[in-house]
Amino acid sequence: MQRPIFLYKADPVRGAEWASWFALKAPQLEFRQWPLEDGHQRVRYLAAWQPPTDLSIFPKLDLIFSVGAGIDQFDFSTLPPALPVLRMVEPGIIGGMVEYATLAVLSIHREWLAYRDQQRAGAWKALRVRPAGSRRIGVLGLGVLAQAVLAQLRTLSFPCAAWSASQHVIDGIDCYAGSDALPTFLGRTDILICLLPLTESTRAILDRRLFAALPRGAALINCGRGGHLVQADLLAALDCGQLSTAVLDVCEPEPLPAGDPLWHHPQVMLTPHIASMTQPETAVDVVLENIRRHLAGEALNGVVERNRGY
Repeated sequence: MQRPIFLYKADPVRGAEWASWFALKAPQLEFRQWPLEDGHQRVRYLAAWQPPTDLSIFPKLDLIFSVGAGIDQFDFSTLPPALPVLRMVEPGIIGGMVEYATLAVLSIHREWLAYRDQQRAGAWKALRVRPAGSRRIGVLGLGVLAQAVLAQLRTLSFPCAAWSASQHVIDGIDCYAGSDALPTFLGRTDILICLLPLTESTRAILDRRLFAALPRGAALINCGRGGHLVQADLLAALDCGQLSTAVLDVCEPEPLPAGDPLWHHPQVMLTPHIASMTQPETAVDVVLENIRRHLAGEALNGVVERNRGY
């Protein structure tokens, strides 16, 4: 009897790692990488960064897995309405985001960019060290990644708050919800971290009005999506001193074009969308657990609510 096919459509190098873990942990499934030349009738599961535009070629497809934490790159108009789409939330992604956000916050808090510039200028000058308790962190978003980041920053004694569309109650975190509460949240935030999903309501949320509501000299860390940011408004806020620093892991477009002003702006730190990466071994564990749940008729983890966009 031929085995069901698990089809992988993303980076082929990482796909080779997925294949080795599937061979070890799920020999009952046949792991294939895109493009697929035969066996379309046997494809039951698909993991992709961007799915094929025509899924009718897989008549028995049961589940689609995003290989990343976000799903804004999916064109849901091409996907069958009843087909479950699952976000990738696995320990490697969470741990990587916690590391990156903590590094970015501490780099801002301890004036790392200023010391880099002083080194290049040959200047030996100590800057005032502020206690963590005097630097207020605010996180846009309260998903799994945001909650993990907040938990870590709390251990370093930073006062932490978060804003989201719906109300949450989290021990030790000041939670704000809804558009009416956003100005108050921003007004108490010295370092703003964006970890929102990219939806129609959050696109371009990081704009001049939002920056103006922050205390003068605040800093921005964007680990969400490039579409959250209005770049011209960021540059204006940096140049006039409303913002002091920006750490950007995401841009629009990606990669950032040569000659873009962000490349050489002295108050900007850029990284190429590497804040967190899916780790094949733990990702395969998460995927196989959802396949087990699907076969057993149990509730799936990480199901995307299409009406909300995440």
